[in-house]
Amino acid sequence: MKNKKNIPKAIDFDDVLAKELKDPEFKKLFDEYGRQLDIAYNIIQLRKAKKMSQLELARKIGTTQSNIARIEGGRQNFTINLLQKVAEALDSNLKVSFTN
Repeated sequence: MKNKKNIPKAIDFDDVLAKELKDPEFKKLFDEYGRQLDIAYNIIQLRKAKKMSQLELARKIGTTQSNIARIEGGRQNFTINLLQKVAEALDSNLKVSFTN
């Protein structure tokens, strides 16, 4: 049996984010880029839940695997049209909302 002491504890992204958002500089950058990363993370999670590769997703929406990699890496701006294509390819619904 392996030693359980070598297994790192799982990190909760929401806990880390909440802590980091207390830093004004981090919050400023997150407000600028964090939403894009949040969307990218959601796309990754949906794609993996569907057991779909980046290449398969790319083919379904008519783009390249490298473009999907940029999208998932948060290095690509999203249009509503692109997000709708991704949602349809992943059998999901796109919901955009504004809140105060």
